[in-house]
Amino acid sequence: MRIFSDAHFPFIEKRKTAYLLSGALLLVAIGAMLANVALIGSWQHYGVDFTGGSLIQVRFEIPMTAGELRDALGGANAPAITKFGAEHDFTIRAPVMEDASVDEVRQELEGQIRAAFGSESFEVVQADLVGAKVGGELQQKAAFAILFSFFLTLIYLAIRFELRFGIAAIIATAHDLILTLGFLALLRVDIALPTVAALLTIVGYSLNDTIVVFDRIRENLGRKGGRKEDPAELVNRSINETLPRTVLTSGTTLAVLMALLILGGAVLRDFTMVLILGVVIGTYSSIFVASPALLEIQKRWGTGDSKEKERARKRRKSASVPV
Repeated sequence: MRIFSDAHFPFIEKRKTAYLLSGALLLVAIGAMLANVALIGSWQHYGVDFTGGSLIQVRFEIPMTAGELRDALGGANAPAITKFGAEHDFTIRAPVMEDASVDEVRQELEGQIRAAFGSESFEVVQADLVGAKVGGELQQKAAFAILFSFFLTLIYLAIRFELRFGIAAIIATAHDLILTLGFLALLRVDIALPTVAALLTIVGYSLNDTIVVFDRIRENLGRKGGRKEDPAELVNRSINETLPRTVLTSGTTLAVLMALLILGGAVLRDFTMVLILGVVIGTYSSIFVASPALLEIQKRWGTGDSKEKERARKRRKSASVPV
């Protein structure tokens, strides 16, 4: 990463362009979610975990892969299939079918599997029904988990840094989540519990990347003459100083995620896609959203430094005294 060891990119000078880009992307994201509300009655395409449905656990007596089972149950239109327990155990998550009981769904799936692999090749270990009420509770708990993480982040950064750092970090993280959810709505990705886990991972990744930049800003402010330096220049220098770490971390993370996307198959596809979106957006926001937001907060409401405010008050008072 020596190519970034002496970087002097004008990130802060380009912040207005970044504002326009983020604004346009946010409009697309919100528009995609509103379109879903109009078309399907919800912000996202929720999976069985949230809407309710049948969970069938199947154990095979013959070698079996998730891909082969998915092909037998309809290919692209097959219900969600995940590996569970032993080597040839799978869980099938079938959506709610109108006027159909869990036994009827089970019988239909059994018939499809029997036709493809034979009646002696498998057994149904368990069949359960997840009600829509349980799915609604999971939606509420998922939203609460994300909001609670915001609240704890604000408290931590207010204590560890200053309140303005916490507010800027929350703005950037909310930006990342809205964009990620918007693109998931646009791509019609089913939201399941693993997706929520990926979203919470994005929150942690985005905050970690932002805090690295903020920590360097705080270090530079604490150095001799740091408080007198132009805030925009100080923030821009801090971003450039942490750029090697940002690029290296994001690059290695994306390399692993791309390998999972290509080699992980359909089971990991949605989960990996969410993480890839989050890493790209989180890297962008730590440079072009979080740091400029911190700068804008300082311009409008000051640094929150009581001593600095007291010095400014004395300067204003002395300037108002008539000669």
